[in-house]
Amino acid sequence: MTERASRGRARIGVVVPVSNTNLEPDMGLLRPDGVSVHFARAGGYDLDAVPDSDQMRQFAVNSLDRVVSDLSAVRPDLVLYGCTSATLAHGPAFDREFCASIKQRAGVDAATAAGALVNALTCLGVRKIAFSSPYVAALNGEAIGFLAQSGFETVSRKDVEADLGNYGQGALSPEEVYALGMAADSAEADALVLSCTEMRAVEAIEALERDLAKPVVTSNQAMMFSAAVMLGLEPATVPSFGRLLSNEVLAGAQAAGLAAA
Repeated sequence: MTERASRGRARIGVVVPVSNTNLEPDMGLLRPDGVSVHFARAGGYDLDAVPDSDQMRQFAVNSLDRVVSDLSAVRPDLVLYGCTSATLAHGPAFDREFCASIKQRAGVDAATAAGALVNALTCLGVRKIAFSSPYVAALNGEAIGFLAQSGFETVSRKDVEADLGNYGQGALSPEEVYALGMAADSAEADALVLSCTEMRAVEAIEALERDLAKPVVTSNQAMMFSAAVMLGLEPATVPSFGRLLSNEVLAGAQAAGLAAA
């Protein structure tokens, strides 16, 4: 029998917020050949409330034990924590401790979306960034603070001009995400960061990189980058969404022994 393209090389387990509708489709777009991706949904936040810092802190604290246990049942080789803002809202030290807690519970390596953004920017060798997300302005400020503590200066940003709620974030079209990215950019920025696993940013990467002539890093793309590096996947098997997932950058990261924070 011929090995199916979706199985045989590795299994990735992904924690997904219960209201998220775009992380799973994005992982389908980003899935390397021979890798299967398995999901467990995590709740613990108010679906009707604006997803602000308090909501994200509550989610991070309440969501871990059951979902990691559920994911462990498929014996993954790696676990990805698919909510950027949940640990961005706490800061880098919490993110590192949280990731270590996932590793301990799952018995395998792990990466958070926030840590993956840091890893991606480090591997690209950039220091000055433009930033946007569908978060409320206060949470954007905390995200920018998180990145500053990790060594990255945000030189320009664009906030969404409305509180989108849990479902409004995922309803943004790739064209609207493109417009956000263009509005966030400045000539000083070495790269554009689009943060949020629920935002349809992966589909906007190609157009943004073409028109801005600089790397674009998104939460879901960065998680798959970290997974590919940590699992030692052949760069040619990874779909090339943006410079970050190019053969050159993946091969360089693997040769340098870089892994997710």
